[in-house]
Amino acid sequence: MTKQTVLVIDDERDIRELLSITLGRMDLNVDTAASVGDAKKLLGEVRYDLCFTDMRLPDGTGQELIELIAREHPETPVAMITAYGNVEAAVDALKAGAFDFVSKPVDIHMLRRLVQTALRVGQQPAEQASDEGEVQASRLVGESQPLKEVRARIAKVARSQAPIYISGESGTGKELVARSIHELGPRAAGPFVPVNCGAIPSELMESEFFGHKKGSFTGAHADKEGLFQTASGGTLFLDEVAELPLHMQVKLLRVIQEKAVRPIGGRGEVPIDVRILSATHKDLARLVQTGHFRQDLYYRINVIELRVPPLREREGDIPLLAAHILKRLSEQAGVSVPTLQPAALQALTDYDFPGNVRELENVLERAIALCDAGVIEPADLMLESTAEHDDEDSDDDIDEPADDEPSSAAAENSGGVGLDDYISNIERDAIMKALKETRYNKTAAAKKLGITFRALRYKLKKLGID
Repeated sequence: MTKQTVLVIDDERDIRELLSITLGRMDLNVDTAASVGDAKKLLGEVRYDLCFTDMRLPDGTGQELIELIAREHPETPVAMITAYGNVEAAVDALKAGAFDFVSKPVDIHMLRRLVQTALRVGQQPAEQASDEGEVQASRLVGESQPLKEVRARIAKVARSQAPIYISGESGTGKELVARSIHELGPRAAGPFVPVNCGAIPSELMESEFFGHKKGSFTGAHADKEGLFQTASGGTLFLDEVAELPLHMQVKLLRVIQEKAVRPIGGRGEVPIDVRILSATHKDLARLVQTGHFRQDLYYRINVIELRVPPLREREGDIPLLAAHILKRLSEQAGVSVPTLQPAALQALTDYDFPGNVRELENVLERAIALCDAGVIEPADLMLESTAEHDDEDSDDDIDEPADDEPSSAAAENSGGVGLDDYISNIERDAIMKALKETRYNKTAAAKKLGITFRALRYKLKKLGID
């Protein structure tokens, strides 16, 4: 079998020699270059399975080479060699397309793990990975354009080791996206460890994440590995990362920068080999502005952002999702798959699902229990009462008349000028204008009007606009 070949680009002779010896012992061929010019020449002549490049070179930057390799040799993973503590450069490199980064002085054990992971990526062409990604990410059911874009992006980012921030409303399937990224990447054989940051008591967080040594505190009867060590060689998914208290945000930042954890009571740091994915339904950028989330940590975990669209933006996906969920729930319950009547399917399609896919699943699970003779009717979905309840007391921007305010009918009966009717006409004109300008896209119209989708839905019903 032909040996795999690695290109090392660094102007320091000692670094080139260290990497050459280490990689040679891994049964790899190694070429070296001391400048951008030399590297470009070699890249034009040889197909490399992996590249390492220093950040600063005599005639240019490593960033320039990373962008060149990502553009002209997308099948070749490239890792940035950075100065100790210069995480900003590493983040920039990851955003430009780098596979990962390694800090000076180079930790040989960490280098070997990085090389093994990177070579697994390089063995799979980008086009093949994209195609397989589309197939494996098909657990995200639907054929709408927004979901197709999500699946394509999953296939692309899975090849990198860059931290990914998955944003989206509650119930959209952010953990499912994280699992797909893990399973499509070079860490698929390693563990996938999901953790809900909001479910761990603050006083136990450090022990849960970083582990502890026996006797380090009352109740520590034995050594315990933390979540980072449990996820070694795989992926750690930090769900609801916005719930982390500030003191843990500081510690998490250090772990990401140093790629090492210090267990409670431990004397030294333990290197970790983990890819970090994070998610929250909250607006993390806004939390940064209000001082509830550290800006430096935000930029570390949000190297690549992947937005999961809400169900109301996935036009046409509800019938496919409903069929898929009904089949799965029926198999779990050991019953025949019920028939979803056309009127019931229409009711599902018309509903805005503020709880997204999770709410759809709950609605269908309830319908299976309530339906007669294996046929789901609209009444079995119980959507109408839920929608009315949401309309009555869910959104702050839906202003209901106070008890002491006269209704329009009362104003007319008392000889008033019908102020409510006047205001309703203004609202109706504004809504119709927004709908026309957005080609009757309700989500876009609501955004244009500065109200929520649900508030617009309420006003359309209230004003009798079809």
